Amino acid sequence: MKKMRQKPALRSAVLAVAVLGAWPCVATAATFEGEDYEVDMFYENHSVYRGEDNTGESVGMAKFRNTLIAEGEKTGKNGWRYNGTFRGTYDGVYDLNKDQFGKSAGGPIQLQSSIGPGGSVPHGGGVPLFNGATYPNSPNEGFRVLGDRWHGQNGGVAFGVPVRPCDYDSRGCVDFGGYGDLTLNELRHPEFNSRLDFIREAYATNSFALKDGTDLFVRVGKQQVVWGRTDLFRVLDVINPVDFSRNNIYDELEDIRIPMWIAQAEWRLGPSETMQDRNLQVVWNFDKFRPNNLGQCGQPNVILDAGCLFRGLKNLWDNGGTVANFLPDGGGMQTIAANFGPGQIGIRNVHLPDWKLDNTQLGIKYEGITANGTGFSLNALTYRSQLPSLRGITSGAVNVGTGAPQGPDNTHLIAFDFVYPRVNLVGGSLDFQIEAAAAAVRVEAALTEGEEFANTLQPQLYSENNVFRAVVGVDRPTFIDWINPRIATLISGQLFVQHIFDHEVEQRPLGIAGMPDWETNAIGTLLVKGFLQNGRVSPTLIMAHDFKAEATAIAPSVEWLYSDNLKFVFGANFKVGENNKYQFDDCRSCNPYPGVTGPPGSIPGSAGLGGFEPLGRFRAGPIGAAFKEDDLFVQMRYNF
Repeated sequence: MKKMRQKPALRSAVLAVAVLGAWPCVATAATFEGEDYEVDMFYENHSVYRGEDNTGESVGMAKFRNTLIAEGEKTGKNGWRYNGTFRGTYDGVYDLNKDQFGKSAGGPIQLQSSIGPGGSVPHGGGVPLFNGATYPNSPNEGFRVLGDRWHGQNGGVAFGVPVRPCDYDSRGCVDFGGYGDLTLNELRHPEFNSRLDFIREAYATNSFALKDGTDLFVRVGKQQVVWGRTDLFRVLDVINPVDFSRNNIYDELEDIRIPMWIAQAEWRLGPSETMQDRNLQVVWNFDKFRPNNLGQCGQPNVILDAGCLFRGLKNLWDNGGTVANFLPDGGGMQTIAANFGPGQIGIRNVHLPDWKLDNTQLGIKYEGITANGTGFSLNALTYRSQLPSLRGITSGAVNVGTGAPQGPDNTHLIAFDFVYPRVNLVGGSLDFQIEAAAAAVRVEAALTEGEEFANTLQPQLYSENNVFRAVVGVDRPTFIDWINPRIATLISGQLFVQHIFDHEVEQRPLGIAGMPDWETNAIGTLLVKGFLQNGRVSPTLIMAHDFKAEATAIAPSVEWLYSDNLKFVFGANFKVGENNKYQFDDCRSCNPYPGVTGPPGSIPGSAGLGGFEPLGRFRAGPIGAAFKEDDLFVQMRYNF
């Protein structure tokens, strides 16, 4: 199943030698300086071992990421300054653990079915529906069962997902927006692509004095624009998309934001009678649209397992496939696997916004500091959603109930177009001190319109909803004698809240149906960071808890500053949770058009029969969907 594509083998070899050769050369490295420029270089290694997943197998090496970073700054003429940051990565996990994540990953699969021996059938062994009996373009090899790393089939729908790099297996490969169509070399070296992601920063800045005594600051180029005041959660900080494939949600945002070509102008108004400082900022993201990178199926980090869902659905549409437990048996329950042919089920088209003025993003922010020292901002942004919406197909597909082509007024059961809708955001932030408690408080809040969510009560299988999000963070340096009586320990807590307006959930005969996302949910985090040996050893504990999903992540680590240039971090990332809350309506029992997709007299909508796939991931959240991904890790960073 090889995809014909020229491999940049020379680039891979050169980068691998350069990165892996950095370790023995550490003692000879140096910082480069001149009269008008300075360049710093860093080498990082991040190695991760992952234990047993839901299948009972030990995953083994889940990351061997080696990174070279160069940061430079140059002073130009007439007040201009030029900044550049360049990053190149070689992740050896695809070579060291290729049975899990590389060209040998996956294999033949079995799917639940009451008519099969032992209660299962192989891919291709279900009851055929409309030319869905055989799959000459999709043999039973190189597969994993969708979601098998974090849950069993348990009577729900399931199907095979190709997991090998796209130059070794092209099934289900399509550009979802910077991921989903990556070759082995592109997985090894994620920054070297057509969007030139190895350029982390390349911008010019200047400040111009205006006649009224104010200043105009400008920055133009490839950059990150940070609007947020909180960690981990992005409420206002949504100008740049995020690459979750590097390390799920657990890397610093500075390292996983995807830089974009942006022009920003900041009118620095200075103080007034009631304000210590005031600024008005306009941001224009004129780059071609880029969504969040959710990870390609076959990578170690695929947040919400969403990339596997997308690749599996696309393969079903292109090549057909077997879906477990889709058809009713003699007792009326859906327990028989069904074979679908191409063009009947899955993702039909992926609509990525082309570059045009209407698809660029524009934001404005007014911020200031009041006389009593309270910092605040008022923000507004119009942008394309960085998360996709799956819209049920309303035409151009075969109806699984009759075998006839879909008419313009009929919705296909589980077939979609993949889109990124336009979203408008208004919000603000506060940053203030509580002197009596010796604490600093950070607050962000935003209201969006235009976001789309899965909804099995709607004929098109999605709905558009307004959403309110807010984060409150409290930081307090606290002296804890048994940690260090001389240096304060940092204690930081955050609470993230999300509420979806006009949320729809109904109890149906076989279960609940509607929107799998929780109407109101909260996630809390706690960070405790101590300092020992004059700050050279720093033990840290980070915890995050998703209240509705009842899932918890616990990440203890120890940072050791061996020298001024060399740092090590030893740590772990454990998840605690249960799958019993994550099942949701999967639309096997959807009857939006009685007599067409369901029997005459049936109730419009879904009867609520459900399982883990495809919507349970939205109830599990990023912690619950990864609760079988326990990691041990070592990081090393050397500053040349």
